[in-house]
Amino acid sequence: MPASVANMKGKKGTRVAVVGAGVVSPLGFGLTETLQALKTARDCISPVTRFDVTRCRCKTAGQIPDERLAALTRAGPRAKRLHRAAQMTIAAMREAFAISGEFQPELSVFGTTSGGMTFGEQYYRSLQSGGTLHHAPSLIANYPPQKPLIDAQEACGISAPCQVIANACASGTNAIGHAFHCIRSGRYQRVLTGGYDAISELVFVGFDSLQASTPDRCRPFDRARTGLVLGEGAAVLALENFEQARARGAQILAEVVGYGISTDNHHLTQPNPTGVGPLDAMQSALDSADLQARAVDYINAHGTATPFNDAAEGKAISELFGAVPVSSTKGMMGHSLGAAGAIEAVISILALREQILPPNINFENGDPNLGLEIVANESRPASVRTVLSNSFGFGGTNASVILQASPE
Repeated sequence: MPASVANMKGKKGTRVAVVGAGVVSPLGFGLTETLQALKTARDCISPVTRFDVTRCRCKTAGQIPDERLAALTRAGPRAKRLHRAAQMTIAAMREAFAISGEFQPELSVFGTTSGGMTFGEQYYRSLQSGGTLHHAPSLIANYPPQKPLIDAQEACGISAPCQVIANACASGTNAIGHAFHCIRSGRYQRVLTGGYDAISELVFVGFDSLQASTPDRCRPFDRARTGLVLGEGAAVLALENFEQARARGAQILAEVVGYGISTDNHHLTQPNPTGVGPLDAMQSALDSADLQARAVDYINAHGTATPFNDAAEGKAISELFGAVPVSSTKGMMGHSLGAAGAIEAVISILALREQILPPNINFENGDPNLGLEIVANESRPASVRTVLSNSFGFGGTNASVILQASPE
């Protein structure tokens, strides 16, 4: 093997570069708006307008304006049948391709939990009310979870095979991790990855009925935290064999260097209170990256602001990493479920490139049982070389991904 090729391989396989990224979330449209929201610690949670929440405890969410979304993704005569999740994914994918240059993916791997669920809600209500089903074929055809990804690829002129991962709130991070393994193993050279989810009444009411949502502000890791707020969005990352990316002169935004997954199998909705699941996922990611815990400069936590989740994650972080800056950006934008891990991976890339620590807003009093070094209420400059991003879901599914600033 030539030395130039050998140097591009880590101890565990081929190096994986991030050559493109795009994002749409309540924080803004695109990397620039997202970065500005992070720097100014902007609270993007607002009263729910998409459906009636008068009978719910929680009445807020992170929402994306329909008018601007439609204007960005208008796609000819077929535009009206696009689901909002497809529109979000199209916008994020176009930005990722604009950055990545001549990037032709061989495979697409995306995470989602709701897919086109709101179309299913419309179909059900039409049946229930005895109204016309004139639009039923369109609703049914565009309801499946893979359809937003297929629509986005079509809008961007690509036709790569698609894989969709639906693994609760860890879906987006698992999609990135699987894409990472596809390239690291040498099976693929270029993989498009990310996640998408649009806010849905069924999911919103479901979380509210579990009393996982808060009638207050979302306060990750705060002693007075009372629950999450939901959000929506999409994020896309273009991953490529590092050597090939450098050879073609691609801009390398960051490297994906590690990925870990675990299942604690403790409870349908609650994490194991010992934190063993998150700890195993984070340790596996470190092992995958061949790194020690002290190498991590910042952790973008799952941090939903539910009492049990934050306690389990916080305990695991403290045990494994000790004093390391930690923040959850969900207080700013809500929890976008299958898209969350992908959006937070993009935020982690911005932290690496801009040398900032994203803020954990609404933080007033630290939880004495956790002992975390929270980046409270304001972003701050820092030397950031290695970031770990967490995503944990119902059923005890846990995923962590590690990104590093590229030496290039």
